[in-house]
Amino acid sequence: MNPAIFAVSFFATLNSLNSPVRVPRVARVVGLAGNDPLGGLALRSIGPTLTTGRIADVAIDPTNRSIWYVAAASGGLWKTENRGLTFTPIFDSYGSYSLATVVIDPKNPSVLWLGTGENSSQRSVGFGDGVYKSTDAGKTWQRMGLEKSEHIGKILIDPRKPDTVYVAAQGPLWSPGGERGLYKTTDGGKTWAAILTVSENTGISDIVFDPKKPDTIYAASYQRRRHTGVLVAGGPEGMIYRTDNGGKSWKKLDKGLPTVDKGRIAVAVSPQKPEVVYALVTASGKEGGFFRSKNKGEQWEKMSAWGPSDAQYYGEIFPDPFTFDKIWAVDTLFTMSADGGKTFTGQRWNTHVDYHDIEFDPTDPKHLILGCDGGLYESYDGGASWRHFNNLPLSQFYRLEADNRKPFYFVYGGMQDNGTIGAPVRSLAPQGVRMSEWETVGGGDGFQARADYTNPDTLYTSSQNGSFQRLDKKTGVGVSASPRLPLTERGRWNWDTPFLISPHNPNTLWMAGNKVFRSDDKGASWKPLTGDISRNIDRNTLPVMGKVWDENAVNRHRSTTDFGVANALDESVNVKGLVYLGTDDGLIQVSEDDGKTWRKEEDFPGVPKMATVSDIAASKHDTSTVYASFHDFQHGDFKPYVLKSVDRGKTWTSIAGDLPARNFVWTIAEDPKNPKLLFVGTEFGLFVTFDGGTHWLPLKNGLPTIEVRDIAIQPDWSDLVVGTFGRGGYILDDITALRALAQLETGMPSAATLLPSRKATLYPELGYIRAAQGNINFPNPWPTYFTYWLPTEVKGKLTVTVRDDKDNVVRELEAPMTAGIQRLGWDLRQPGQTRFAPGRTLTPGTYTVQLVLDEKVLSTQKLEVAAAP
Repeated sequence: MNPAIFAVSFFATLNSLNSPVRVPRVARVVGLAGNDPLGGLALRSIGPTLTTGRIADVAIDPTNRSIWYVAAASGGLWKTENRGLTFTPIFDSYGSYSLATVVIDPKNPSVLWLGTGENSSQRSVGFGDGVYKSTDAGKTWQRMGLEKSEHIGKILIDPRKPDTVYVAAQGPLWSPGGERGLYKTTDGGKTWAAILTVSENTGISDIVFDPKKPDTIYAASYQRRRHTGVLVAGGPEGMIYRTDNGGKSWKKLDKGLPTVDKGRIAVAVSPQKPEVVYALVTASGKEGGFFRSKNKGEQWEKMSAWGPSDAQYYGEIFPDPFTFDKIWAVDTLFTMSADGGKTFTGQRWNTHVDYHDIEFDPTDPKHLILGCDGGLYESYDGGASWRHFNNLPLSQFYRLEADNRKPFYFVYGGMQDNGTIGAPVRSLAPQGVRMSEWETVGGGDGFQARADYTNPDTLYTSSQNGSFQRLDKKTGVGVSASPRLPLTERGRWNWDTPFLISPHNPNTLWMAGNKVFRSDDKGASWKPLTGDISRNIDRNTLPVMGKVWDENAVNRHRSTTDFGVANALDESVNVKGLVYLGTDDGLIQVSEDDGKTWRKEEDFPGVPKMATVSDIAASKHDTSTVYASFHDFQHGDFKPYVLKSVDRGKTWTSIAGDLPARNFVWTIAEDPKNPKLLFVGTEFGLFVTFDGGTHWLPLKNGLPTIEVRDIAIQPDWSDLVVGTFGRGGYILDDITALRALAQLETGMPSAATLLPSRKATLYPELGYIRAAQGNINFPNPWPTYFTYWLPTEVKGKLTVTVRDDKDNVVRELEAPMTAGIQRLGWDLRQPGQTRFAPGRTLTPGTYTVQLVLDEKVLSTQKLEVAAAP
């Protein structure tokens, strides 16, 4: 990774946290274009690492237990070679960010297998693109097939013949078909055979070897489907199977198991007595529980009724490698049975809740590693105390906010299961923003955060199902700001309830569930403005897997947001009371009179009827223009849908242009300075258009393959702030150059062009404030950036030269010559001699910046440098 880009990862800073002297920064290249015309614009990570995110699986090298591989549910794959002191991402540029399992070849630890698509059926789950293999310990990866599996349950490698690999594919969550079942390769992944299939709705979720006879395999089938606001997490096709010949033939093992519909089933074999098999069975009614067999599954005995709170999210069991009949199970709490499953006890460990993986040290029974929604933990005393690895930037942001605090604005992010946190985007300290500067400002699952634009110390935060609070950051006092419904009325709320502060009056708030509410007193009281704003469809009448299920369906609608609710909301900054909202069942409602009356729109060109309105944005330039994005992935459709209306939503045209076909859209933002400049956040990245949506280009330098959930443009700094679901926040500093490109009628410049920069400010640095050891920091942005466009690669000496008002050369910076956009960061200093004597800082004023090739000036701009306010 280029250390000059400000997406510098935290692990690269550890060695310098306690450096006794500060090394002055000099101008460096912050990106190269290559084949990517915008590749010179690098986004920088702002973390955080204070809270991390969901861990799906951990694999430890059996030949070197200092090497771990950590698969994040939505943050890619990470490797450590020093037991977690530092981590490196090793899967950032491939086709998936959502991971299920990582497995090490028992004969060759340089060979790794990776299953993409989290093996969970929760509402916040991503999907994958098959199975990958590495033969060089994670340096490079090759996709080995099963691209249509979408969710991998588990991978097993035959310990005798490592080219023989079994993959349990749960299959698509949102649609039938795909590659689902149990697949086997005997040639290292070159070819695959489906050796156990059930139906288009049922895949294989769990597989396990007999440790003494690897040709004996147990497999559990899993029937489930999720749609918008709807879930059925089981069916008649749930079953346990066994093969004794490597998958040539299979036997159902159902004697003693529930005869009703079954959901997710976890299977495990006792390491001490392989004839003993355990099964955690989810079933309709009260028939589920923990089962045990003494004869390889031929007959099952129900040991207890215990089961996880939500098997679609947890649902795995781990036999203890040291003690027979001691079983660990993941759930909201970590649970353990010491009597073969008769009783389970929740372990009150001092860690985050919601567990997904446990790793045992075969040489030390007190050494444990946990993966949960709060990240990665390690214990050396059997769980009495834990170390949290706070150096993994895996925060799962649903939404974010950029306030207007001075001197440096704050970014707030609402996170999956980790509340809402915020921090400044830069610091007067030279090492940048420290982990300790992040602050928790809201609890629960964090979603919308909104800062009062007249007083950034007034902050609104939200958690699930319409719960809002107003926080006074000066006093630390928070009060409820949610609507209070009559006791006889149950409102319906989105898990991520849309909420906004009116741009015309900071006392006025808007929010919407199945009705629209407005408050004129900062949330102290609310007025309902509408009746039901959805299609008002009873979700229990919607078909799932080809039929309508009754109330006895396994986990029907469990952990599913209400259906028929608002999902997007915005008010025009140009017209008070012009409000747009979008629903999860494909409607856009428009009010032009402050919520008194509403006009319903339900037909959108090329968009499926029930597609969710993922975002809506009233134009900041034109009083009648509005943008909307839709997604329909919850019905198996991954196409991008982006629309524009110039008549306040009465008619619409598509502006999806050439966005990738398998890349649905979460959010859209219009630049406040140039209406042609639009950004969208998609399932797999960030895109920009300079022509209003005909052509889109990726902005991916510094940004891994990741789901971009939210975008904010900070107007004072001209920064693009990006919230990702799995890798925290990113900033593209100073988009002034992009605005200039969008002003061109002919697209990119035909000649070498130096693009404008925002005003630079001379902030004094606090040289003797440093981060303590382990207090991870993210570097500050450069005080200014020089951005230029080269239509073709140039030869010779290319420089960016800065001159003062007397035409004296202040700084000459060597510049890259590759075609495309290039960018240099500069510290506003003249050349220095040593790190102890950095160059002299500029004085405020207006400077001339030139792009020079072999003493020929190709392009010129002005740079204004101001003193700190």
